[in-house]
Order: sequence, then structure tokens, then C-alpha cells
Amino acid sequence: MRLQVRDLTFAYTQKPVLNHVSFSLETGDFLAIVGKNGSGKSTLVKCLLGLLKVSNDTIYLDDVDINSIGKTKKVGYVPQKPEFNSEFPITVKEVLTSSYQGRRDQSFTAIVNDLEINRFYYDNINCLSGGQLQRIFIARALLNKPKLLILDEPTAGVDKANLTGLKEILKRLKNQKITIIMITHDTEYTNDLADYVLHLDEILDYSFEKTGGSL
Repeated sequence: MRLQVRDLTFAYTQKPVLNHVSFSLETGDFLAIVGKNGSGKSTLVKCLLGLLKVSNDTIYLDDVDINSIGKTKKVGYVPQKPEFNSEFPITVKEVLTSSYQGRRDQSFTAIVNDLEINRFYYDNINCLSGGQLQRIFIARALLNKPKLLILDEPTAGVDKANLTGLKEILKRLKNQKITIIMITHDTEYTNDLADYVLHLDEILDYSFEKTGGSL
């Protein structure tokens, strides 16, 4: 999916958060978004997801104004802290099948197998590690075949072994030409993944730089 952001400005009750931000991505590009807390990273993501209203002619997905699309299934989102009731007994299988808009098919099975979810597929979601949870919510985001995948600090709370696994997942997704945007504080982790880095500053400045990701 191609993404264009043109002169995006956003404010909460007259408090500016984003100021004339512009950048563009081609299909299959990987963008790392970095910046301190309060610099507008989450606000930008909410704008891209259509959760916050932006002006016309500001954000384009595959050359179509986001305000003309409405809620799009072509965008998958993995939040930093997925919302679920930790006291409610629900299995991995139930989380994934309830999120899938089609019956379990070859595509569903391929995602479950690719992310190595089979070994805890029937487990209660409250018993999973941070790395396992990330796999579940990445799988949930992928089930409806998004062309753009947005991840909000997916490495937070994930141990070293699962960090390696997560990177391999991101590499495979990039090779599948899924456009990826990832909020991160760890630029070293994304060094060999990111084609571009967008740095947001709390003083309402930004920079967008090509990194030449190795993939």
C-alpha cells in the first residue's frame, strides 16, 4: 500500500501536537517512527487509522483520500497494550476465530503456522508470555489481509528470544510487500529493517530520512 501524508497538522483543544508533517511510503516500505513521549507518535498513528479526523487532502492510501474511505480493512493495527479482560477465560483459538471475518481456511492456517502459534493455540490467553501475546495480536491483525500494518512498540516487554522471532516475522512480512509502520524507541532493533525513519520532536519539529534498510 502506498501512503502519502501531506502537511498534516493536528491539535487537541488548541494544543498543537503535529505541525505540517509530510512524508510518503511506497508499497513494501518499512518506516520506523521515533521520538520522546508526547512528541505525537500515537496521535499520528490514530490519524493514519482514521480514529482522529484530519483535513481533506492530508492522508492518502493508494492515492485515495482517507476521508473518502471510511473504516478500511486494508490497515492492520497491533497496539502496544492490547485491550482484553485479563480475568475473562478466553483461548488463543477463540481470540483469532472471533476476529476472522471468514471461516477457517488455508489463509488462516498459514498465518497460524507461520507465526508458530500451534503450540499454544488452545491455551488461555492470560497464560501467555509477552512474546507469545505479540504473535497473537500480529496474527489477528494479519487475518483480514491488510496492505498496511502499524505496530505500536511491539518490542515492549518481550524477552530476547522472542525479539529475535519477532524480527524474523517482520522480515517475512516485508518480503511479502506489506507496508509496515512501527513506533519504536529501539532504532538499533529496526536498523536492518527500516527503509525510512520519521523522528518526531516535542517542539513540533520532525525529520524524515531514508535509511537504506538492508532487506
